Amino acid sequence: MATIKITATSVSEVMASAVPNKTTFYFDADLTGFGFYRTTGGTGTFFVEYRPVAGGAKKRLKLGRVGTLKANEAREAARKAIANAGLGKDLAKDRADQRASGTIKELVEDYIAGKDMKQSTRDFYTVTLRTQIQPHIGTMKAVSVTRVDIQRAHMKMSIKARYSANRAIALLSAAYVWGAKRGHVPEGLNPAAAIDKNKEEPRERYLGAEEMGRLGDALREAETIGIPHKASESKHAPKEKNRTVYGPHVTGAIRLLMLTGCRLREILNLRWSEYDEKRGLLLLPDSKTGKKTVVLSEAAQAELDSLPRLGAFVIAGRSAGLPDEQPRTDLKKPWAAIAGRAGLDDVHLHDLRHTFASVGAGDGMSLLTIGKLLGHADATTTQRYAHLDVDPTRAAANAIAGQIAMAMEGK
Repeated sequence: MATIKITATSVSEVMASAVPNKTTFYFDADLTGFGFYRTTGGTGTFFVEYRPVAGGAKKRLKLGRVGTLKANEAREAARKAIANAGLGKDLAKDRADQRASGTIKELVEDYIAGKDMKQSTRDFYTVTLRTQIQPHIGTMKAVSVTRVDIQRAHMKMSIKARYSANRAIALLSAAYVWGAKRGHVPEGLNPAAAIDKNKEEPRERYLGAEEMGRLGDALREAETIGIPHKASESKHAPKEKNRTVYGPHVTGAIRLLMLTGCRLREILNLRWSEYDEKRGLLLLPDSKTGKKTVVLSEAAQAELDSLPRLGAFVIAGRSAGLPDEQPRTDLKKPWAAIAGRAGLDDVHLHDLRHTFASVGAGDGMSLLTIGKLLGHADATTTQRYAHLDVDPTRAAANAIAGQIAMAMEGK
């Protein structure tokens, strides 16, 4: 917590500084109770704190986002809120009463907008709201919906997407918990808390040595003569014109997934600036579990070093080298073609990560070592690359990726 003179200039300086590790509050030096805070996502919000004239706990009222609301406008709104509190009018309670009459859709939208989360998570929740929750119970009042209503909605969602239906209920439950803390709904109200969900079987698909060999063959074919189209099965089709050649960045991405155990977005979002060639590390500023250091095997480094450097991202996309360069969005189509050619139609890209872990486990490596290589959330030491002892971890990476590389080479 800091005390500053809140002006347009001081707020701009704070917002231009490095993003804080935790939500940071700044209070105004002149108007008691007026301030703004900045979250770990970089968002700033003006607020005012006051104590109702009738007594009770101190209230905090959000005034608006920094950038949308100017500092002088926020100060004036804070003065009015404090003045109203002195006259016995509680603006926070009035706003809570208004929100209490809101719909399920509005409650979840407020949760998605107001909760600190990764942008990928925010996007996923937005899609879940639009496709799962909104069509079934989106217009119902958040305070009047019952557990029976939500259970019925879950059953309807499950007809087309059993697992997505479960994710929708989890999102709804989180929105109620969040909303209750902020006066959107009464405390303790959460009709989504005890819903019977669909049973989920953990996916344990991973490649054996023979399958890795087929995948390696398909990758070499893809980057040389190309993968034949299904249409080329026709005896009248000229075969040389019915193949698709995939560039080194597509095949390289798939090999890196196999040789590192990284998640798809960790590879597609990887920048050349995050590759430490001398130490053989990937220094990822952000991942599903936060900052992450990936210890590279010799095979993984060789693959990285073989890739053409066409832009900021290791896996070059269509906008490579342009001022507004963006990472490649996915590998769905090329993976479907390559996996199909290898006879691995049931294999998902994430199964390559499972394969990496399974090879290590099959070799008798400890779960702690494998967890370090994969960057699991409970292996907290792997997130601090400055203090990382890479020797035993690199030996494990070499052992795993070496077996995978040999199998993919057909050896």
